[in-house]
Amino acid sequence: LKSFIFKCKRLVLYGRNYFREGRNDMKDLMNFTCCFKKCAAAFLGAALMLSAAAAPVGAAEPDRIDEILDGMTLQEKAAQMIIADFRTWNEDPQNEESEAVPVTVLPEEVEEAIRRDHFGGIILFAENCSENEPLVRLVSQMQIANLEGECANPVPLLIAIDQEGGAVARLGQGCIWPGNMALTATGDPENAKLAARTLGGEIAALGINTDFAPVMDVNSNPRNPIIGTRSFSDDPQTVSTYGVSFVEGLKETGTITALKHFPGHGDVATDSHTGFPVQEKTYDELKECELVPFQAAIDAGADMVMTAHIQYPSVDSRTYTSTSTGEEVYYPATLSDRVLKDILREDMGFEGVIVSDALNMAAIADNFKPEDVTRMALEAGIDMFLMPVPVTDSETLKALDQFIADICALVEDGSIPESRLDESVRRILKMKEDHGILDLETKNFELTDEEVQEAAEAVGSPENHEVEWQLTQRAVTLVKNDNDVLPIKAEPGEHILVLYTAGSRIAAAEYARLRLVEEGLIPEDVAFDALVCSAETAEDCVKAVDEADAVIIVSSMFGQADLDPATEDGAASAVLDDVIGTSHEQQKPAVVISSYLPYDAARYTDADAILIAYGSRPMRELPGEKVSVSPNIPCAVCGIFGEYEFSGKLPVDIPEMDEAYQFTDKILYTKAID
Repeated sequence: LKSFIFKCKRLVLYGRNYFREGRNDMKDLMNFTCCFKKCAAAFLGAALMLSAAAAPVGAAEPDRIDEILDGMTLQEKAAQMIIADFRTWNEDPQNEESEAVPVTVLPEEVEEAIRRDHFGGIILFAENCSENEPLVRLVSQMQIANLEGECANPVPLLIAIDQEGGAVARLGQGCIWPGNMALTATGDPENAKLAARTLGGEIAALGINTDFAPVMDVNSNPRNPIIGTRSFSDDPQTVSTYGVSFVEGLKETGTITALKHFPGHGDVATDSHTGFPVQEKTYDELKECELVPFQAAIDAGADMVMTAHIQYPSVDSRTYTSTSTGEEVYYPATLSDRVLKDILREDMGFEGVIVSDALNMAAIADNFKPEDVTRMALEAGIDMFLMPVPVTDSETLKALDQFIADICALVEDGSIPESRLDESVRRILKMKEDHGILDLETKNFELTDEEVQEAAEAVGSPENHEVEWQLTQRAVTLVKNDNDVLPIKAEPGEHILVLYTAGSRIAAAEYARLRLVEEGLIPEDVAFDALVCSAETAEDCVKAVDEADAVIIVSSMFGQADLDPATEDGAASAVLDDVIGTSHEQQKPAVVISSYLPYDAARYTDADAILIAYGSRPMRELPGEKVSVSPNIPCAVCGIFGEYEFSGKLPVDIPEMDEAYQFTDKILYTKAID
């Protein structure tokens, strides 16, 4: 009955749209016709249910999940296992002058694909999320299109996002948060819960019901180029404590959580986006470290687990001939039943949804045939395929349809039993039911302008930004302060030289200066002179010390090569050595802010003071109104001038570096988190 009433309301809406003011839009007519058929079907269903109500007491009521699953076609089951992405779209890919543009309004072909295929979910990226109001409308448009298609029991979409906070945050208008390692540096797990609860509330307001977070990797390898500050710590128990708090915070907002990257991406030196990492640890060794946080979060009720495209030869020694190199590679966790079934399902007792990491990443796309990936992933136990093919135009959209067809073909030729799809779809439907996603009668995807505006304004509120700033303050960690050079007392007319190793951050200190002036902590005429440090600007950077009263160095370490002056990436580090030396010659304080990976704190030990901010994002120019701002660097700069007292605690050990700029086994700065 509820379904019938819901469809009648939609029928009235489409009829009104078609006939009002003589508009007679064919799209509205098609919607009206389609909805009329659904009303008839719903009326028949309601009649049958009323008839069943008169049946003898004790007649079994069908389970909703079974009812939906039984009514699904093979194609609908396959599509329910897919989480697609539509970041950009090129209307005319055959035209060399035509360019792909961010998808903030659904292209007609994509809308039709959603209406036709009924994907299990769609993941959003920064291209979709630049502004809140268009994003709310985009999500609404996706959900409505999905429900309008020909389907016996329409199932709303998972609308997913990688909103971890810190280095990985997609919203263009909202809070970025300082990142997981920074949350641990505050020393209080409740801060992880607070950040997750506020973050989850923001994405929920936008209509997003799934967050691929938190990262539960233990960042035990300082050379790790992709996890770093996305991890809570290099200690498995600490990751467990703060990760579980993050899960609890998200769950309080009704957001579906996804732990990543199972069974652990923290102790590798290769990025699976661009390469194919190998982890040599045995299963027993993994149980001592990598698996500890995942087990804790699974026990805490996490909904999904995302796999890692990493080879674990000690766990699964089976090999495959790489399509790009011709060499033998091991089955990655994503394609290994020994990792996903034997360990995750059987040993760890996970009963939720297993989602692959993006299948278009190099680790998979450069080594495995697409048809083999589909089969191997199903055999391994993957429930949802994340981004199986990149979709940017009408041609690549066909490849997504082909991926669905390939799944169906595996069932039809007997390679994969249909019951295998049923297992996964049942888990997906249960997860959606547990989070109220199947309750269509409570859903209102057709939003008024007022509702859109209200949802948009709930994201990035002044109150949320204040919480974000306060948490970032508590995270900034002072590991060195010789002769109490901090805080710096700036006098009228003084010049502060600010050097950046990453030019994309060049406006961050100026953003802080404006705040400091507004708070009366520095005179208005104090100037921040910013330069980007490189081999080409070396002479200018050293000369600039002559005119400066103090020097602030913003170091952004993205990999160990950034610290070795013999490499192209590390050329700036040699310049900074000269800058620090010149500052000391002129008896001027030199302060280093570690703004990304914290391990560069071991590189510039000659500095008078060293702060760790645990993250940064590009800020090439001062942001406008309602633009997301990474708080880490500005907050650290404000601390240098006494806005607050430093209270952050190291969440990781910082190893010493040898003369060849390699990390050693000796610890320079010891983590301070219990």
